[in-house]
Amino acid sequence: MAGEDRARNDDGQYADRIPPEAVLEVFDERDDLARPLTAGDVMAAVDCSRRTAHNKLETLVERGRLKTRKVGARSRVWWVPMERASSQPSPDDDSATDGRPLAVANAIREAKLPGSGPTLEARREALSAAYDYLAAHPEAKKADFLRDVYHEHPAGYESPESWWNAIQPALKGLPGVDPPAERGHLWHFLGGD
Repeated sequence: MAGEDRARNDDGQYADRIPPEAVLEVFDERDDLARPLTAGDVMAAVDCSRRTAHNKLETLVERGRLKTRKVGARSRVWWVPMERASSQPSPDDDSATDGRPLAVANAIREAKLPGSGPTLEARREALSAAYDYLAAHPEAKKADFLRDVYHEHPAGYESPESWWNAIQPALKGLPGVDPPAERGHLWHFLGGD
């Protein structure tokens, strides 16, 4: 039987091989981010049973990461909630850029980070926190970011290493950031304009 090969936890129960985050990745990887998904879409993407797909989706609804609604007598769809965009900030409006120069705020907003909806917003906040950290500590090492920024801004990443793998390339592209040279360790802050 296939189930006999599955890992078990310390209590002898089958270990959960599909974390809810794997289901969120299915939403993040869609070509059309506005299209809701069905349990069948999730089943196909993560190779699980309908019951497992429903359980993971409902867990994410309970956590506020997804929304759901019935669309027929026996059908349901799920989607990543998106906040309604407010009017675009004017170039002179510092409140819309958290007091940062517009170029920095725009670079953070446009940075290539994985995810959508709340996940993407959390990752932008983590990038912003890493930028602020470097501005306050104009010479910093990777270990400094992991020690002082990751734990307060994990952005959905379960390990500091996976967090760094996403944040570090985006941080390199922000104005005033001088990344380490190849084989170097020190990040430098040159200014935010």
